[in-house]
Amino acid sequence: MCLAAQSLKAEKGMDSSMVENFDEDRARRRRAQRREEMRRRKQRQALFRKLLPFIIAAVLLIVVIVIIAGSGRRKDNGKQEPEQTKNEMQEKEEVTKKEEERIKEEEQKKESGKAPSDTGMRKALPSTEIGRKTADGYAVFQEKIKAESELPVPSYTATENTLRLGTEITSSYALMVDVETGEILASKEEKSRLVPASMTKVLTLLVAVEHITDLDDEFEITREITDYCYVNDCSVAGFEAGEKVTVRDLLYGAILPSGGDGALGLAVYTSGSQEAFVELMNDKLEELGLSETAHFTNCVGIYDAGHYCTAYDLAVIMEAAMRNEICREILSSRTYQTSRTQQHPEGLLISNWFLRRIEDKDTGGMTMYGKTGYVDQSGSCAVSAGIDRTGKEYICVTANSNSKWYCITDHAWLYKRFSEN
Repeated sequence: MCLAAQSLKAEKGMDSSMVENFDEDRARRRRAQRREEMRRRKQRQALFRKLLPFIIAAVLLIVVIVIIAGSGRRKDNGKQEPEQTKNEMQEKEEVTKKEEERIKEEEQKKESGKAPSDTGMRKALPSTEIGRKTADGYAVFQEKIKAESELPVPSYTATENTLRLGTEITSSYALMVDVETGEILASKEEKSRLVPASMTKVLTLLVAVEHITDLDDEFEITREITDYCYVNDCSVAGFEAGEKVTVRDLLYGAILPSGGDGALGLAVYTSGSQEAFVELMNDKLEELGLSETAHFTNCVGIYDAGHYCTAYDLAVIMEAAMRNEICREILSSRTYQTSRTQQHPEGLLISNWFLRRIEDKDTGGMTMYGKTGYVDQSGSCAVSAGIDRTGKEYICVTANSNSKWYCITDHAWLYKRFSEN
């Protein structure tokens, strides 16, 4: 019995020792695993600290790219971009304030018997015999239209000196011409088809003016016009349904703020409908020798697959418009105040945003005329005319810039480049 007890006790001691050794081994393995995990964690932390500055830089770069891309394009599926940004609204408020001060000054001077001073703001076209309904005025108007139509159709030719543009400008299409000689000074895809957007309204202006005999005649803005502008997200002058405005107001309203309401008003006033007016527009394109490369489907510039032209075509249209006294005056007007109406007792103060954007750019001392445009498919675009200090006249067209400010910069660069030659 004693031997058996001792044997059993020895076996239990051995089992206990083995268990203790096993537990110690397991504890050592766990400690080793924890040390290894800690070592790896420290390595990952050290690597992350090294990469952190690069990660931050990459994130910031992506944010900047997204902001720039978002400012260059607008998701509107071809609808027109409202041509007034926050900064422009601030500019408009400043102009409105100045105009209010001017009106107050004039009223004070009228009360004192003094003539009001000229502040340089273009209130409207002068009430000359042009565009008035009198028999004599109509005859003068028709004589001027006939004289303009007898001028040779504008045409332009490239020479060995023509600058073939590349990365000097951001626009995908461009044309710069010397009006007097017809020489193409600079070009970039000038014969390729593009989307004209609101540059369309230069032809709208020209066709309307050629068919209007009384600038002071009244036209009532219809609900169909305001609804059309709303549905198609057009930029507008701000006329309201039922408002009676002058034809003069429609002309300025179509060009300065790129108003779809002004353009449609001109179409309906002139032809009874937009469809009938568009026929006149395409007839004018044929008269200018552009029917093979240009075709318009609306008077506003809304995107349509059948609404197209080239930079060359737009230059011809702009030169034809510049030959017309009324078009020339409107295209050069920086601001205009519409007639007082029941809906707008003080009138509407509207501005030409091309002229306002380019006025602080170095154009080589050019006197400027112009019209901007934008739909998603066209990018930012503009057609302009410039006259240098010697009276030399140029036409410039650019399209598909990724920013309206880059578009303006392209025009300024081209004018300065050739005004210095």
